[in-house]
Amino acid sequence: MFTGIVEGMATLRSIKDNSDHIRWVVDLPAGVGAGLEIGASVALDGVCLTAVNIDGDVASFDLIQETLDRSTLGLRTPGDSLNIERALRYGDEVGGHLVSGHVMGVGTVASISHADDTADIRIDAPSHIESYIFEKGYIAIDGISLTVGEAKKNGGFNLHIIPETLRRTTLGQKTSGSLVNIEIDAMTQAVVDTVKRVMDGGASQ
Repeated sequence: MFTGIVEGMATLRSIKDNSDHIRWVVDLPAGVGAGLEIGASVALDGVCLTAVNIDGDVASFDLIQETLDRSTLGLRTPGDSLNIERALRYGDEVGGHLVSGHVMGVGTVASISHADDTADIRIDAPSHIESYIFEKGYIAIDGISLTVGEAKKNGGFNLHIIPETLRRTTLGQKTSGSLVNIEIDAMTQAVVDTVKRVMDGGASQ
């Protein structure tokens, strides 16, 4: 599990294509790799991956086709920046919300407007997750814990981004048309799915 509080930006150093998976070699931000062990979970752009090799501030991760198909990771190229977060440890502060690292869909940045050092970002979400997006609800975008500012009926939603988030994460690099990984808050999903089941059951009686 993760908290959605990004620890910094890693850099994708190289991609090696193997027969049934690809291997990423990633340069970690200074200090983030301290104590990292092989087998540990690390979120990169909101996708939970397993460290398979560690050499100081350089770590390797294996990605299968399922991961590439369901997220934006298949679009990444060497030199790209990636949001990184180590797995939550017992006793850690949960400053964001609980995030699993399992992407539910890929959204598109529809527009970005800047005011001073802040930004308003409009994201269009895929139709299968529209019902889980609520005003003031939690959502994870590329692994960043955020609060929905305004939800639209067509599945779009707005985010109001503070300067620190723009500086610390890849959101400051996004432009209109950029694709982002979306993970819905698990508690929201459970409540919505439960209500749907109750309503469907009541309608059939």
